[in-house]
Order: sequence, then C-alpha cells, then structure tokens
Amino acid sequence: MAVRSAILNVMVGAAEKASRTMKRDFGEVENLQVSRKGTNDFVTIADTRTEKTLQYELAKARPAFGFIMEESGVIEGEDPNRTWIIDPIDGTTNFIHGIPHFAISIALQEHGELVAALVYAPVFDEMFLAEKGQGATYNNRRLRVSSRTELSDCVLATGIPHLGRGDHEAYLPQLTSVMEATAGVRRFGSAALDLAYVAAGRFDGFWETGLQSWDVAAGILLVREAGGFVTEINGKGEALGGESILAANPRLHQPLSNLLTGKKTERLRAR
Repeated sequence: MAVRSAILNVMVGAAEKASRTMKRDFGEVENLQVSRKGTNDFVTIADTRTEKTLQYELAKARPAFGFIMEESGVIEGEDPNRTWIIDPIDGTTNFIHGIPHFAISIALQEHGELVAALVYAPVFDEMFLAEKGQGATYNNRRLRVSSRTELSDCVLATGIPHLGRGDHEAYLPQLTSVMEATAGVRRFGSAALDLAYVAAGRFDGFWETGLQSWDVAAGILLVREAGGFVTEINGKGEALGGESILAANPRLHQPLSNLLTGKKTERLRAR
C-alpha cells in the first residue's frame, strides 16, 4: 500500500479537514457547551461539528454513498451498496475531560464488506489506514499484529462497563480471568484506537461488549489487514453488529476466547 488509493485519499482529506476544528475545540474544552444524550453518554458541539464536516467532505467526493453515523444515524444514498460508517470522535468522554486519547473513525462498506478504514488520532497525528487485500499502515509504515504467543507476556485492552452501560456482573469474571493470565490490562476509552493499537502490535488483544458499528468498523479492517483475527468473544460471528468483539493475533485469539468464555484449557498459552 505504498501508493494511497483514491478512496483512501478521500478519507484522509476529510479526516484532516475535520481535525483542524476539532483540535481547536479540544484546546478550549473547558468552554465547550456540553449536552447530555443519556446516562454518562455525552455529545459535544465538537462531535456534531466534526461529523458534519466529515459528511460534507465525503459526500462531495462520493455523492451517491450512504452514511451510518453516531450522531445523525442512517442516511440512505443513491448507491445502496456503498456506505460510510463514521464515528466523529471515538472517545468523547476523554475529549470533554481534556484527555487527548480520542480519534476520528471512518470505514467504507461495500456490498456488506468492509473495504477501507481510517482511524486518526489528531492530537498525536497518528494515521492508521487499511484497504481490503492491501494491508494496513501507520503513518505510511506497514502494520503487523504482535507475534507474542504466551498469554503471560501479553498486554490487553478492554472497555469496562460504567454507569448505565453494560453488564457489570458478567464482565468481572472476564476481567479476573485475564488479569490472572496476562502481563496487564489497559482501559483507554476509545475502541477505535484500541483496535488500531492491536493492528500495530502495541496491544496483543482487545475485547469489549455492547459496542456499535461506528465504534469498531474501521478498527476491524485494520486488525484483519494487519494479520489479526476479529470475531465476537465466543470466537464466532463477524463482530460488526454483534454483541461483543475480540481482536488478537492468530495465535492468541482462541486462548483468549477460551479465557473470556470460561472454557478450560490445558495451559494458558497460545499453541
């Protein structure tokens, strides 16, 4: 993927334009007007403004494509087979608390398959890109998932249920099992970046439940194009639109699925 395709150029251009205002908003986060969408689920002026910029730029370049967006919902396009899946700020809670760990997430779905992906962390200027069959990159460098095989060497990312969200009782046994078997667990608050970090080999795996398509669409393709596996926690399904997600390198995926679902294994290692 040395030469960027036309569709990735469109996505990068839209993300870079949207990020300019977003970074200014982040610099003035204490002055932002924040409204409450639901229990501990916030939407900011920056969220909606970023989404509108992304929609405008993408529609200008590909006017027939539809949209699935966190804030605006589904917008049907003239071409029913091509849809942008957008999260304008994945990690909104981080954003409004002045924590710089958040990202723009854009994926393109064609005929039901993810074919292009972008995750951009504007504060760090980290651009993760993938195209189906063409691999994944980070700031123009090829990405590969980690090569670790021992769970005891691994650091995993997760999303922890919080006020009003998730099944707390079901999550705690999962966390306990992973804590006992691995070198550490991290909770950074952006599923898009967690998945991008799995693709980059920074995390060895990631799991969470209750996510939406815009949270994970771009990250799923990044991990797969970097050589990883992505399914639901039980090891089945496509993850996109599912009730859960588990991403890891091919050697760790099944052992992690066994851990999280309570299956007994002879040794807690990836064979």
